[in-house]
Amino acid sequence: MRRLFWFGAGVAAGVAVARKLNETARKATPSGMAEQLGGAVRELAGAVGSFGAEVRAGMQEREQELHDVVERGSVVDTVQFRRIDAPIADEGAAGGRRARRAGR
Repeated sequence: MRRLFWFGAGVAAGVAVARKLNETARKATPSGMAEQLGGAVRELAGAVGSFGAEVRAGMQEREQELHDVVERGSVVDTVQFRRIDAPIADEGAAGGRRARRAGR
């Protein structure tokens, strides 16, 4: 009975290895490579299409948000202004003194 078990296990392993080798050999042929390349291109095209759809959905969502803000008329409420104190043009960075040219 033990021998029969090991014989069956050996046959099953042999069949599995043979199938794997045949599959690998078929993938190595030009038609197998073309099939793999075609699958990869289809997958890439699907991913690019999905990305484009997500970008369009995000753009529409943002456009709707901006449209709602403009319709409410609360643009001034949502934008915060900050005062920046700039030096007076006459004083400049030198505190009122004019810069000298080199060599004078």
